[in-house]
Amino acid sequence: MTIAPERTDLYPTRGHSEVTTPRQDPVLWSGAGAPGPIERGGLESFERDGFLSVDQLITPDEVSRYAAELDRLISDPAVRADERSIIEPKSQSVRSVFEVHRISEIFAELVRDERVVGRARQILGSDVYVHQSRINVKPGFGASGFYWHSDFETWHAEDGLPNMRAVSVSIALTENYDTNGGLMIMPGSHKHFLGCAGETPKDNYKQSLKMQDAGTPSDEALTTMADAHGIKLFTGKAGSATWFDCNCMHGSGDNITPYARSNVFIVFNSVENSAEQPFAAPVPRPDFIGARDFTPVR
Repeated sequence: MTIAPERTDLYPTRGHSEVTTPRQDPVLWSGAGAPGPIERGGLESFERDGFLSVDQLITPDEVSRYAAELDRLISDPAVRADERSIIEPKSQSVRSVFEVHRISEIFAELVRDERVVGRARQILGSDVYVHQSRINVKPGFGASGFYWHSDFETWHAEDGLPNMRAVSVSIALTENYDTNGGLMIMPGSHKHFLGCAGETPKDNYKQSLKMQDAGTPSDEALTTMADAHGIKLFTGKAGSATWFDCNCMHGSGDNITPYARSNVFIVFNSVENSAEQPFAAPVPRPDFIGARDFTPVR
């Protein structure tokens, strides 16, 4: 009988207590001089802070096209009824639609756009595939936020990504004000991994996509991190974008203003970092949340 070798878990999490582990992986997998659409200074700031903002990644005409497609999708009864749509608990409106690059050819085009995928390849130093894509709809007057978390903590624990070799981009389809529930990141927080306490409940994704519980840091840990790193709030016009490392501590508040905040969110993972079995969950999350198709984006 052949016994499979034990895996090395570089980032323990979901144990009895919180554990802080220094980052074991590069931030820039090809270095600050890697060719691509991001200039050297931008790569250096990404390595230092864990994020990079682009004032206008897509044009106003493109914003209108993608916003119209978002509106079409969330108003389609078939999309609303699909398991890939997440519904707000209180308002019963659509909160997110996952795997949007497979549902919509228009968003598939955006994923393949060199302005988008080219930056991912440059940061990760390899071909990439889409680990997750979604549109986030944050209408005014009460849309709920996303609590503080590291995406990698979930992707490692529940999807089985072994290394920190993934990057996300949030592309704004509405203006991001300082009042309508914008993205907040703790600069530099990507340099240490915070392993959270507590086991992963069965089918945790059904709850966590509406209100996260498992995989959230303690108040004490968040206070320590905020004191050390500060908090950056991202604002910008529709068409702007923020790229951020998979291990950045980030979140967003509720939107109680009249002004919607909608965005396209794409996660690129290196083809050399494909998902394995989860490191801290009984079974992987569904493919539409954590992809098991590792085909490179072309």
